[in-house]
Amino acid sequence: MSNLARKEPTVEAPPMPGPASGASPEAPPLVQPIAVAEEAEGLAVLKPVPRITIHAFCEQPGTGSAIQRAGEDRRLAKAHLTVHMGGIPAAIENYQQTATPNLIMVETRNGGPELFNQLGALAEVCDAGTKVVVIGHMNDVSLYREMIRQGVNEYLVAPLRPLGVIEAISRLYVDPDAPPIGRTIAFIGAKGGTGSSTIAHNIGWCISSGMNEDVVITDMDLPFGTAGLDFNQDPAQGIADALMAPERMDDVLLDRLLVKCTDRLSLFAAPAVLDRDFEMDADSCETVLDIVREGVPCVIVDLPHVWAPWTKKVLLAADEIVITATPDLASLRNAKNILDLTRQARPNDNAAHIVLNQVGMPKRPEIPVKDFAEAVGGDATLVLPFNPGLFGTAANNGQMIEELEPKGKAAEGFRFLAQQLCGREARAPKAAKSSLFSFLSRKG
Repeated sequence: MSNLARKEPTVEAPPMPGPASGASPEAPPLVQPIAVAEEAEGLAVLKPVPRITIHAFCEQPGTGSAIQRAGEDRRLAKAHLTVHMGGIPAAIENYQQTATPNLIMVETRNGGPELFNQLGALAEVCDAGTKVVVIGHMNDVSLYREMIRQGVNEYLVAPLRPLGVIEAISRLYVDPDAPPIGRTIAFIGAKGGTGSSTIAHNIGWCISSGMNEDVVITDMDLPFGTAGLDFNQDPAQGIADALMAPERMDDVLLDRLLVKCTDRLSLFAAPAVLDRDFEMDADSCETVLDIVREGVPCVIVDLPHVWAPWTKKVLLAADEIVITATPDLASLRNAKNILDLTRQARPNDNAAHIVLNQVGMPKRPEIPVKDFAEAVGGDATLVLPFNPGLFGTAANNGQMIEELEPKGKAAEGFRFLAQQLCGREARAPKAAKSSLFSFLSRKG
């Protein structure tokens, strides 16, 4: 039976002491409370369900609502799902006249002989190859075993949750022996110049070096991408070659196009030239990224600040989203618009993470961190102070922040965010007593 995901507690902030009289106010906390969608962490990274037809016949409105919400999820985007009422009798009557779909989901409150008589009648009108999922109200192991013995593919216990439905359907159509696919983490700036690419590249470095995971950074800004510069690489080939001919992509070609920066970090670099026209296609992007994530556990997707069908599709299909903003009005408006879109389109996923960057720039009027959070409807996961010396030196040297200042607060913040994005148990590092920053510890 489907294992329902557990709910992750949110981070609670301890009381913050106010500044002493006459002292300069403290900088905002580097690590902020994190809003996590209910159940989302408990669901493993799943391959999208293929193009199948699903019919559900429910007895309770709540069951139909849960299945309908599951059908709106990105992992079932290719499937065609319809929900009907009436339970097993309605399904039997319907399929006496029409062909059965790939998957039938039926709800019942019955048990014992009456249930198995109904399932037998349903089997008589089902076409070969049709799978059946029964939704019952009895958590009975012997009942489950008997249904499986008689050919039922899965038994779920009501009340249902959308993620439980998605997981059950995925298990039926995804090869259990196939290797797992990697987690995709999409980074996008609320406006140009927020430092989204810098954040993306440093997070990829932290995951590869601190968590010992293989990582591929994909630079989707084909004319102006900076991944090659940030890692001091100048590849002759890269992601543009893959996107122009996605049908040729396989493991061999991918290995040739990737640039190996370290033992665990590879770069799918952008050409960063202007003498070519790049026609970005949403399906090509999906194909290439699917092939990349089949080979590594983590794929960093560095998206440019452009809004097009392919950008939207790649962003909404990611397992985690990071929006980088600066504390100004344009960033606030755009970050809120992106957040609202992701909340509506991804109701069963973790909320997008906000990184508030370049906070405390001298002589620049800023929106306070607290006011920014209230306006967008969510706290920032990470607040980074304006530090042009550190970040400028790293960019000019082709280095990451952790290479330059591994014990600095920015590096600690990147490591914390990397742990959050990978679903690891993250313990916030201890801040020195004299530090202007304070970290919030997670409670299990």
